[in-house]
Amino acid sequence: MAPKVELLWWRGCPSWPEAFRLVRDTMAEVGLDPDTLDVVEIDTDSDAEREGFVGSPTIRVDGRDVLPPADPEPPGLTCRVYRTRDGRISPLPDADDLREALAA
Repeated sequence: MAPKVELLWWRGCPSWPEAFRLVRDTMAEVGLDPDTLDVVEIDTDSDAEREGFVGSPTIRVDGRDVLPPADPEPPGLTCRVYRTRDGRISPLPDADDLREALAA
């Protein structure tokens, strides 16, 4: 059975459209149907709290964050920051990390 892949996003963060493309493209690369991507807009603090949303974009596979924050972050309407494998700060997860999470 295929995993459930979710993209949680907040309108105030400009990187979510790029995250949408990255997740869909990577799903296709690993043999998953990109049309099954569940896109969830988080637009209130209560939504963020309920979903454990620590920033936009958040990508989950079977309910697990593909790259959980190293330090616990409070839920909230904010842009998320990732660290890529080469140490750079990025608004998106490293494509290789995403690929591994989707293929697992």
